[in-house]
Amino acid sequence: MNEEIFKAYDVRGVYPSEIDERAVGYISKAYVAVVKPKKVVIGRDVRTSGQSLLEATKQALTEAGTDVVDIGVITTDMLYFAVAHYGFDGGIGITASHNPSEYNGLKMVRSEARPVSMDSGLAEIRDLAAKNDFKKAERVGKIEELDILDGYIKKLLTFVDKELITNKKIVANPNFGAAGKAVERLASELNFEIVKLNFEENGKFPKGRPDPLLAENRKETTELIKKVGADFGVAWDADADRCFFFDETGAFVDGYYEAALLSQIVLDKYPGGKIIHDPRLIWATQDLVKEAGGIPLINKVGHSFIKERMRREEAVFGGENSGHFYFKDFYYCDNGMIPFLLMLQKLCETGKQMSELVNPLRQNYPVSGEINFTVTDSQKELDEIKEKYNDAMIDTIDGISVTYPDWRFNVRISNTEPLLRLNVEARTKDLVDQKVAELTAIIED
Repeated sequence: MNEEIFKAYDVRGVYPSEIDERAVGYISKAYVAVVKPKKVVIGRDVRTSGQSLLEATKQALTEAGTDVVDIGVITTDMLYFAVAHYGFDGGIGITASHNPSEYNGLKMVRSEARPVSMDSGLAEIRDLAAKNDFKKAERVGKIEELDILDGYIKKLLTFVDKELITNKKIVANPNFGAAGKAVERLASELNFEIVKLNFEENGKFPKGRPDPLLAENRKETTELIKKVGADFGVAWDADADRCFFFDETGAFVDGYYEAALLSQIVLDKYPGGKIIHDPRLIWATQDLVKEAGGIPLINKVGHSFIKERMRREEAVFGGENSGHFYFKDFYYCDNGMIPFLLMLQKLCETGKQMSELVNPLRQNYPVSGEINFTVTDSQKELDEIKEKYNDAMIDTIDGISVTYPDWRFNVRISNTEPLLRLNVEARTKDLVDQKVAELTAIIED
């Protein structure tokens, strides 16, 4: 088994050269040994290798004596819902999120949808799976199937007031993933019109990597918004645990601005609440949270780290610039549909266009967008940058964050890919551009 498929908080690799049915079987049995569940929920995203890996997971879990509840093709937040809402002992999702079609992997949770990451059991699972030395269970687990879509939709609708949703035309792009069926059901319950784009579930992802963060993936959404005169657009990655918006002009809304706006929306319901955000870009979120009477708290990037901090602080919302948004009222988990519903209701309530909400942030908090570098020695690059800017205020919560009065940046090693990620913010766009050029020259030197 290739141990390099174990990442910071999930398992991910190319199928079948890096991850296959045998590896998934070993990992599933190791999961049972570590988590000790009696009944586990399993589901998969739309990838073509998903069903075969799901069957291997099912077989391994039952051989290990664990009962299995198969919930079929799902989004990752549907897995979280099923585990937490129905009170199961854990869950395994067969997914590689936004990675290309040749990838697949596993996301594992405990009861209450608590994450299994490197610091909470994943390292132990890796080591046990590598040994493949498991005792035969006293019994073979049972298998049942469960359709959770009705319950999931009912849960989503608790986040909005149906009466406040007035007719909006929305371009919706699930990127061939599993989000489409949930969007259709929501449209049947609420007063909005969907203009569908890439709605057919297709695990080959015929238009490339299913990741709205990639600029090349946004063009068709932008063009369709303009063509049909939509009020706004929304796109999800393949497993739909991330959500991104486009305004009525077709312009992409940076995840940073989404996090800041959603923080204020949640604080309308929970005045004085704590908001968890990541260190990549911070000024807009901190300012808007304080303006709304909330308490902003910085935390390390990554869904398992954010969730753990939210539970510890009893925070009401967590936002990452990558498009992951977490809600106390959704079991402290990330969800890709709730941001869509909250933003829809906000636009209906205020009568404003999306650009009216976002443009003040674009103007007052200019950013670089995340810039990725492939480097041979990531730690060496971080050390050189830290030394270069040693006259600034520096923190190492995640990578290196360097702050001056009129600009700041964060550079960190990716938890999921072999990349160095850079984010820059400043008081002016010209200064952002200047500092991006300066830092790029250092990293690429």
